[in-house]
Amino acid sequence: MTIHASFHGFTKWRGTQLAVEDLTFDVPVGCVVGLIGPNGAGKSTALAGLTGLLDPTSGNAKVFGTDYRSLDRPARRIGVNLDGMDVEDGLTGRRHLRICQMAAGVGKEDVERVLAQVDLTAQANRKVKDYSLGMKQRLGIASALIGNPELLVLDEPANGLDPEGIHWLRGFLRDFASTGGSVLVSSHQLLELEQVANEVVVLKRRMLFQGSLDEAKRVGNGSLEAAYFRILEGAP
Repeated sequence: MTIHASFHGFTKWRGTQLAVEDLTFDVPVGCVVGLIGPNGAGKSTALAGLTGLLDPTSGNAKVFGTDYRSLDRPARRIGVNLDGMDVEDGLTGRRHLRICQMAAGVGKEDVERVLAQVDLTAQANRKVKDYSLGMKQRLGIASALIGNPELLVLDEPANGLDPEGIHWLRGFLRDFASTGGSVLVSSHQLLELEQVANEVVVLKRRMLFQGSLDEAKRVGNGSLEAAYFRILEGAP
């Protein structure tokens, strides 16, 4: 099985505070892996470590078998949209994506491709300050897609989306994985995650569960949400 991303013993201390310890799991091709846990569980730390934004204290996080920073033109392999990756409000959506396109080293036609993918073509010339939260989320996903990557790393992508947007995101993630991509997604929206994830990782500084969605649902008598709370109840 081809592995697009992996964590092996990934541990991060921030001074005397443990952020995440001994995280070990893979993101295989064709899979949507859901990373779930309470606030402060280490999810954002793990995603930041995978995408080269911080170094682990020990262990490693790799994409395509190497460190993110070692990738040549990483946007062509991995698309990233993390919480806090803000867009300049004075730019139009199209201008923001043009900047992303130039940074990724791809063609202008890719701007129009991703605008169409996230259904923002009609809003592309509006300034980002006039976008709704849901439109900003779509723009963030478009930014991640600009290099036509094989792997997506998304932090709370459903935040701010209306029901139509959530329905779109669900179908998009399924299609992306089913056509040879893979997705690592952090989300608090367990009911939505249950609709798209193949694998689930439950984190509370330490990994409490890792397995298939079906295995997780068996813990919760058929419900990912029930499984999540049952797993957390047993955590130290």
